Amino acid sequence: MATAVSRRNRRISPVFLALVAIMGVSGWAVWTDFSASPGFAVFLFVVSGWIVSLCLHEYAHARTALHGGDISIGAKGYLTLNPLKYTHVALSIVLPVLFVIMGGIGLPGGAVFIERHRIRGRWKHSLISAAGPLTNVAFAIVLTAPFWLGVDGVPEVFRYALAFLAMLQVTAAILNFLPVPGLDGYGVIEPWLSYRVRRQVEPYAPFGLIAVFGVLWIPEVNTVFFDAIDAVMRALGVSAWETSWGQEFFRFWKGEPQLY
Repeated sequence: MATAVSRRNRRISPVFLALVAIMGVSGWAVWTDFSASPGFAVFLFVVSGWIVSLCLHEYAHARTALHGGDISIGAKGYLTLNPLKYTHVALSIVLPVLFVIMGGIGLPGGAVFIERHRIRGRWKHSLISAAGPLTNVAFAIVLTAPFWLGVDGVPEVFRYALAFLAMLQVTAAILNFLPVPGLDGYGVIEPWLSYRVRRQVEPYAPFGLIAVFGVLWIPEVNTVFFDAIDAVMRALGVSAWETSWGQEFFRFWKGEPQLY
């Protein structure tokens, strides 16, 4: 199936390469303490890294759909990793970035339009939905490698930046895997539901994410949710203290935090 996509439709976008370059340069600035404002460097590193992860998330959906039978994916530009090619740039890029800036939470976005009628087999449909959040899981594992491998010599502020960016990946993965209409978790189980149930649930899909965030405002639910995130981060070798410091540096507009 992949051979049906032209080389032009698979060429990596300069926009994505620019994002990777910003992530690399800002990461180097954090590592070497080159920047006069470590917080601003952490901010650039986390935001660019977060957008890169969103691009990879949507690419994973698209690539899996291509191999599942939807050869229209290439013409839509999804395989170029260009965030501007997504059907809802505001929902997939702008809103998640704003949520990171305002609340420090990884908001899952929904972007690629997949022609599901081209795909045969329930397992393929489930895998397409799971591919996105699994990318967040993989990214979190890579980002936390210095922690769970016990690597020495990683600069303190860089560790904090990695911790915070990894926490965003974990929150995005957990939220996305919730079996709520409109989220990838529901997309995983939807092919296995009866036609009647799917038809009944379909009208509520646009409001699924809103409902989730509404429920998270309930203090008891919020506590359970963030306890789950902390548990995952601890399993990856990252303490809540390190994640908290990463968020402090990220919010550079509040003043540079002082390490003691």
